[in-house]
Amino acid sequence: MVWRKGVALGAVLAASGALLLLVLPALAHGATLSGEVTRVVDGDTVKVRSRGFETTVRLIGIDTPESVARDRPVECFGAEASDRLAALLPPGTGVRLTRDVEPRDVYDRLLAYVHRTTDGLFVNAAQVADGFAEAKDYPPNTTYRDDFEHAERVARQAGLGLWSACGSPDVALAPASQAP
Repeated sequence: MVWRKGVALGAVLAASGALLLLVLPALAHGATLSGEVTRVVDGDTVKVRSRGFETTVRLIGIDTPESVARDRPVECFGAEASDRLAALLPPGTGVRLTRDVEPRDVYDRLLAYVHRTTDGLFVNAAQVADGFAEAKDYPPNTTYRDDFEHAERVARQAGLGLWSACGSPDVALAPASQAP
């Protein structure tokens, strides 16, 4: 995706195979976008359909144990964090995505704070508050850093989720799988 003068330009192949140029307005810091969850990838990543296109969304400000990365080991509570996010955001759930400073990460995932539209649940914060994620700074995207750090302290003190099951984040359960 190329960013020029506030407009994101991306090429999409039409069904006929012809090249179609799609022009979408670039989302500014704090801008929101509505969509619908199509699936959960892991405890901090979802696929969302918006404006007719599916994109991968990384929940910012948090980090959950690994459960699907090929180059890293599966970590304690990774499956539980993924299952929890799937329970919070089953396919078809309406979400509001809010940008921070940087729009995308090095993997081209949209970086966003995610709220369920039905009840306003702040999903990033819920994952931390219930012990399924740790607060994690990804400067310059730090709008809710203090809130996430507070939620993590409370979850740690209460021994919720990964804090009682694993003792700390990033506890490997097995070596990383070897790519063929």
